[in-house]
Amino acid sequence: MSEHWIQPDKGATESHGQYISAIYRHMQILISAELAPYRVGSGQYIFLMAIAFQQPITQKALSEKLLIDKTTTAKAITKLEAEGYLRREADPADNRYQLLYLTESGREVVPKVQEALSRVKNKTRKGITNEEYDLFVDLLKTVLRNLSKQEEKK
Repeated sequence: MSEHWIQPDKGATESHGQYISAIYRHMQILISAELAPYRVGSGQYIFLMAIAFQQPITQKALSEKLLIDKTTTAKAITKLEAEGYLRREADPADNRYQLLYLTESGREVVPKVQEALSRVKNKTRKGITNEEYDLFVDLLKTVLRNLSKQEEKK
């Protein structure tokens, strides 16, 4: 049996992965509850916010920016479009691509989504100094780079 699978009381070290997974699940539950009034799912808000801060953007560029596969991006974009939060237009520079823009409804909901996300973030930061939080985020970025072997874009 791998040492990784030995019970913690038998000398194995704790895995950061189990904590990352648990944190993710808890945050998704909180985010889903916060965003429910706006019909934005925990799987869509990241796309909505990315488009809000960088529009127009192509679906492909959005996937690359968020490090999320194209299929997941397509599903999220379709849902946000169905809710009336964004629209697609053909890219005049290349008709093969569609540019994504927020609609008026999308622009109106973004500040509400930001407030909801801020409430969740504040819960996660309770008892943690700004310096500790910055270090925590930097360490998570290092772990992600180690796993994805991608250079961080600055």
